[in-house]
Amino acid sequence: MRIGVISDTHLSAHVSKLPDALVLGLQGVDLIIHAGDWVSEHIVDLVEAIAPCESVAGNNDGSSIIERFGLRKILTLGDYRIGLIHGDGFRKTTEERAREAFQADRPDIVIFGHSHIPFMQTVEGILMFNPGSPTDKRRQPKYSYGIIELGETIQAEHFYYESKV
Repeated sequence: MRIGVISDTHLSAHVSKLPDALVLGLQGVDLIIHAGDWVSEHIVDLVEAIAPCESVAGNNDGSSIIERFGLRKILTLGDYRIGLIHGDGFRKTTEERAREAFQADRPDIVIFGHSHIPFMQTVEGILMFNPGSPTDKRRQPKYSYGIIELGETIQAEHFYYESKV
């Protein structure tokens, strides 16, 4: 299974398309996982035009997105369990908050966002993965998203691009 991973799109209802590099990079994925901060529910339609989508809401999402996706979930995809959370909160790093949110569940992967900083590290046997942002890079040099492949093993990679047109 090939999964596209995005977070922190922060796009308004006035946006009519996703960045070309993102759309091209997500072609052929079986599923897209979004780790919150859509900002506009209209963007869900743009993502779902590429592939089915699982998500959680982030701290910048309104009540309709929270009701639609919730704030935390565990997905079971084949033999793998994936914890999904935005990662906002107080104290500690975003990665620490995301990891601690699933400490009792022990999923294979925890996907999170919030910081807009691409992150990939295995901690205590759990792959911690933040795709960064495909549309709001903040202080990062490039926009980013991730691809996770679930097969006999878990393969994860970040992809980067410079223009969000």
